[in-house]
Amino acid sequence: MESLAATLISEEIIEFISDDYVQMIDIYSYTVDSWSQELLCCITHLIGLICSCYCWGSGIKRNIKKLVLGEETLCIHVLDLIRIVSHQPFYERITSKWINNETILIDYILSSIMGLLQTENLSSFIRSETTFPMTLLTLAHSAKFDRIHICAYGLLAELLSDEQLKELKITENLSDFFFTILENAWKNPSQRYRRIPIALLLRGFLNLTKNDIVQTSTANSNKTSLLIEMSDNYPIVFDILWSLSFHSSIREQLRSNQPFMAKLAHIEKESNDEKMRQIVLGILWNVNWHQDDTISLDKSHSTTFDIMISYSHKDKQICKQLYDELIRSGYRVWIDFDQMHGNVMDAMAQAIEQSRMVIICMSEQYRRSNYCRAEAQYAFQRQLRMVPVLLQKHYKPDGWLSFLIGQLLYIDFTKHEFPRAMEMLIKELRASQILDTQKTPITFITSSSIVSSTKEYIFPENVRDWTQAHVREWLRENSLSQMTNLLSDIDGPCLIRLREYVTKCEPQLILALLQHDSFRRTNQSLSLIEWSHFHSLLEQERFQSSTNVESTKERKVSRTKKWTFRYCRLM
Repeated sequence: MESLAATLISEEIIEFISDDYVQMIDIYSYTVDSWSQELLCCITHLIGLICSCYCWGSGIKRNIKKLVLGEETLCIHVLDLIRIVSHQPFYERITSKWINNETILIDYILSSIMGLLQTENLSSFIRSETTFPMTLLTLAHSAKFDRIHICAYGLLAELLSDEQLKELKITENLSDFFFTILENAWKNPSQRYRRIPIALLLRGFLNLTKNDIVQTSTANSNKTSLLIEMSDNYPIVFDILWSLSFHSSIREQLRSNQPFMAKLAHIEKESNDEKMRQIVLGILWNVNWHQDDTISLDKSHSTTFDIMISYSHKDKQICKQLYDELIRSGYRVWIDFDQMHGNVMDAMAQAIEQSRMVIICMSEQYRRSNYCRAEAQYAFQRQLRMVPVLLQKHYKPDGWLSFLIGQLLYIDFTKHEFPRAMEMLIKELRASQILDTQKTPITFITSSSIVSSTKEYIFPENVRDWTQAHVREWLRENSLSQMTNLLSDIDGPCLIRLREYVTKCEPQLILALLQHDSFRRTNQSLSLIEWSHFHSLLEQERFQSSTNVESTKERKVSRTKKWTFRYCRLM
């Protein structure tokens, strides 16, 4: 009853003042340089009231929709808040206690933006249209008030892509930082870290766990035992463990903890909490067998569906349109509109096994979803043909999603009108059908042809200056016949980029991606011995020096340009 009353009160407050509030913040955000102390106090507590309304009861999403009607108004309001919080003279007056207007204002604004990000797809917009991440970096490093410090780090994890976090070299520090304060809060009788409740800290850490570097750092620090210990008191920990369980070392740590595995089995069978059961099924799916490279690839049975649509339920509306158009075009399409019950992981696996290809509906929410990741990776392991489509404006595929789709062309539904985008999609699907039905003979480069080659090549000193012919000849000279076929169309810069992927990413992931490409392009399994030889050659001094030269050049490029994503080509 109290929760319902709080929700109703917060909705009434927002309905009463929303228009005036949004307009006032918009006007005064442009004059922040000249605010008096009285105006600062007024705006601080006005923002605080709205921020509190976000949190009261269970109607946060409804309240935000009432506060800002439409995507354009929402984006303008976020820019207004960022404009205020980026006023650097405020930072000098931030104190270690919540006692002055500047400290309270920054705290409220960061909390408000965090609330907006939890319900709206704003990360890509903020990332591409503002310098807010740089403001957050400043606050994370210098703010004396702990909640501002923690919220700034949490927002960085929410806003930045995996690549951007890697470039800033703060990801490992973020992981260590959160585990330090989590341990302190867990040991504290109040279950708080300097008045910040554990539940809030865990929500922030959940965002971090989507990052591969954080997963690796967590695995190396053996902190899963702490999370397991906390899981009885804080159910959100199961969601965190599901995210972390995509890392091979963490899967092994969980698998070896027999009491925890028994707990998961009990929850799966006995829990009446459907959401908790699905999270546990996701953990068990990862831990028990999904990621162990033992999946049967028997495709002898006939497929029931031409296409499976893999999407986040937050993109349901446009995916329904996509589904209807595909059905009208005569395709047999599988899609989950009703969020399946029962064992959703098994149902998902069955749908993939009965489909010929999968459309990956890319968005920020898709990349963040553990379920979508499990679905996409299983489709990849089953070697289904993938057709990516982009559904969210400003979003560029990052993290695990960028590695999964590799250099595949994707259809940009944000760039083209829906009918035109559908034309392009149908064309791509038909091209995939032709590839599946036509067996084009492939000419392979054999060891004997490598031996008989007598042409001498002069290689440029810098690998970045190599052409495709240089790369092919270098592979031939090193008796890498499979890699020559597989990498036949890459040049020196691409080879350097591949080396960076190999160096930075999990070996299992890179090998799986190359195996997939090898099957797709040559219908052969990649030799582990040949891959190991190729990997060792990439460690030669010539590649390291070329990489270092490029790194020096990149440091001269503006930070904004550095963050431009180049993994996929737009169609």
